[in-house]
Amino acid sequence: MPSPTLALLHPGAMGAAIGACLVSTGHRVLWCSAGRSAATAARARQAGLEDAGSLADALRAADIAISVCPPDNALDLAREVARHRYGGVFVDANAVSPATLRQIEEAVRAGGARFVDGGIIGQPPRAAGSTRLYLAGDGASDIAALFEGSALEAIALDSPAGSASALKICYAAWSKGATALLAGIRALARHEGVEPALLAEWQRSSPQTPARSEEVAQKAEKAWRWVGEMEEIASTFHASGLPSGFHLAAADIFRRLDVYKDAPRPPAMDEALDRLRR
Repeated sequence: MPSPTLALLHPGAMGAAIGACLVSTGHRVLWCSAGRSAATAARARQAGLEDAGSLADALRAADIAISVCPPDNALDLAREVARHRYGGVFVDANAVSPATLRQIEEAVRAGGARFVDGGIIGQPPRAAGSTRLYLAGDGASDIAALFEGSALEAIALDSPAGSASALKICYAAWSKGATALLAGIRALARHEGVEPALLAEWQRSSPQTPARSEEVAQKAEKAWRWVGEMEEIASTFHASGLPSGFHLAAADIFRRLDVYKDAPRPPAMDEALDRLRR
């Protein structure tokens, strides 16, 4: 059986790395340059992706389309794919709530596509063991097989579509939520004049926490993308009958750092903390 052709929508930092994993295992991977930035084009070239020009042309040639985009764009992208009456397999690998995931599935199925749910845990995959792509729903094992031998570990869950997204939501609620919480605590301690004492106490009783609290500055260039992710997490908590306020506050923490999108270097911790208090 010939290797399937894939369309990667779109090659941001994570998407380009996933596309590179597929290229490394011998697959043809397309992207569409129409309306995309020069930085996106550079990432796509470096990953070895083939420019199909337009979304319509990419979908026409692709057996499988993989959506990797900011969560607040995921549903609009799925609806755009559906308008093209795409009849292949659509994999949504975005950090969206199960409720949003159901809307995405309904949209692409109405357009004629089959559907697989995906959730990415980890950094853009560069080396084996760093990143997992969880997959759920009919056809999940077929998608997982595409990544065998690459830097991305793809794991097919024996569960329906929505499970991979729910797992991603639960994981990010802790990992990125904790980054926001620690940033807020540092900013509060600074405002109250007890930051040095807090850091000293953390060093004694929780030695890993001072360094962990610095992550908000180190990852500030991603904060703009995490706003929508925190909002998706909050809506998932709310839909489950759980308090949603913590992750809405986390979204606000990251929103206050969105000025660092595409920054050439991360801000100093002092600068990042000052940004949080406004």
